[in-house]
Amino acid sequence: MSWIHDLLAGVGVGLVGGVTSGFMGTSPGGGLVIFCVLLLGAEQHIAQGTSLIAQVPPTGLAGVRRYWRNGNRSPLQWITWIGIGFLVGGASGGYAAAEVSDSVLQWTYVVYLVALIAALVLRRDRKEASREVGNPAKLPGLPLFLIGALAGFSSGFMGIGGGLAITVGLAAGLRVPQHQAQLVSLIFSIIPTNIPAAWIYWSKGLMVGWPAIIGILAGLWVGTDLGARMANNVSKSVLRRVMIGFVSLMALYMTHKALT
Repeated sequence: MSWIHDLLAGVGVGLVGGVTSGFMGTSPGGGLVIFCVLLLGAEQHIAQGTSLIAQVPPTGLAGVRRYWRNGNRSPLQWITWIGIGFLVGGASGGYAAAEVSDSVLQWTYVVYLVALIAALVLRRDRKEASREVGNPAKLPGLPLFLIGALAGFSSGFMGIGGGLAITVGLAAGLRVPQHQAQLVSLIFSIIPTNIPAAWIYWSKGLMVGWPAIIGILAGLWVGTDLGARMANNVSKSVLRRVMIGFVSLMALYMTHKALT
């Protein structure tokens, strides 16, 4: 039966997206876009819409709890500024994506991923004690707002949830410790800031069937907890290397999709 196939494929997508999300502290959308296209045979717009809709429920809650238990914290001021920027960028990205072709979305995705890889590679290691990033007064609101706006636009335009932009922006741009940056990013997987962008895709019918979405949600819930548990047992340098490798693979796959 086709609905059983869609359900099981959705569970597989959710597990992979959840593990990568929990391990690297990114919203599950980035991995979900890739694996929706790969496993479910969805077109780019449909994969992105599915990814955004699957992120509305708080599937990252278990992952956030794991990071929190290991002493990582996220100042409310950071969440507020990033959240405002996310809302501003999300709706505009969703409307923009509806007006362009699959090819444009795919190549934009590739350029975006390459830029994130460059930011991670060029980031210099430093002693985390050199700045008390746990104090919200240490980070000004404007850079946090801009990170949120970029994350929101990338979420709406490319369906990737914005978690990569938040993690890289905080860790590479503002020198926030890797585990703390990943916690902040995961928090946005339980705050439904992507609802405006998800609604735009849903209203246009750009999503897979509900059996696949239900499977994705179940897989995300389990996978994010597993990934976060793994992340808290490794060093920040390992997390950074894994993120560079994973994003590089995503960029290579999307380049292949754009060329075929």
